[in-house]
Amino acid sequence: MKFIDEASITVHAGKGGDGCVSFRREKFIEFGGPDGGDGGDGGSVSLVAAGQLNTLIEFRFKRRFKATNGQPGMGRDRIGKSGDDLEIRVPVGTVVHDADTREHLGDMELDGTRILVAKGGFHGFGNAHFKSSTNRAPRRITKGFPGESRRLQLELKLLADVGLLGLPNAGKSTLIRRISGARPKVADYPFTTLNPVLGVVVVAPDRGFVVADIPGIIEGAAEGAGLGLQFLRHVERTKILLHMLDVSELDPQRDPVADFATITREIKKHSRGLHKKERWLVLNKIDVIESSERGARFEKLVKKLRWRGPVLQISGATGEGCAELVRALSHKLLQDVTP
Repeated sequence: MKFIDEASITVHAGKGGDGCVSFRREKFIEFGGPDGGDGGDGGSVSLVAAGQLNTLIEFRFKRRFKATNGQPGMGRDRIGKSGDDLEIRVPVGTVVHDADTREHLGDMELDGTRILVAKGGFHGFGNAHFKSSTNRAPRRITKGFPGESRRLQLELKLLADVGLLGLPNAGKSTLIRRISGARPKVADYPFTTLNPVLGVVVVAPDRGFVVADIPGIIEGAAEGAGLGLQFLRHVERTKILLHMLDVSELDPQRDPVADFATITREIKKHSRGLHKKERWLVLNKIDVIESSERGARFEKLVKKLRWRGPVLQISGATGEGCAELVRALSHKLLQDVTP
């Protein structure tokens, strides 16, 4: 399914029903009096987070949503039926803003989260409401109030524990295929992954975590170049970032140090909070390097990068080091949730 991560919709709550002018007229009852009932409230519009959804694609085809109006009041003190509330299902991870004021309306972080985005109009009063000792036959009513209308901007941010960062062809898709059930397309040209991919890594029958494969980021991504800006927002919610470097040196045009600097620079431009997020360095494609050469070569590389965080060596293609990576991630994530 195509991944759609932004959408604009318009919501209209229902109008409140008008009050009714009516007088009781029955045989053998001399003083019937007013009996016009109140109208019903208009239906409200709410957004509800649904864990089964993972895209905003349906809002490409339907962009206007309206709750039903409240019915007007009736004689014999009968109250009009309230309009039905409308629930719009959106994926977990959707952020909601008012498109006109840019007001932040809510963050759909959990399955079942509900946000009222347009309140239904209040009902009007019938003439029975205005009866008093000095006004025994009022003809006064009030009309129902219109419901709220709003233009909403929906933005979907993936919910994942671990985010994979790296330039195109750093091996992110290969790794996520290796450690999870996700099957992103893999090829030897840039931007193989055009859409974010979520993979569930099962560590034990009752334990696992979610990895997000984010499409390749290139220099200038924070200013809109390539695909990076479109997807950098999706790594904002991850707990750990895996910064993947291709150390195979198969391409003489690629320099791991320059690649590292490019990614670091772009995420820093995008968000300082993202730049400060815990990041692990993952040296990928080690299978093409003789094991006897790896120690000295990688030690030299880490020094050049001035890297002081965790360093892991893997080969997504052969699986070497992947089990150790999964165990380390699982242990770290378990520590974060254990009080």
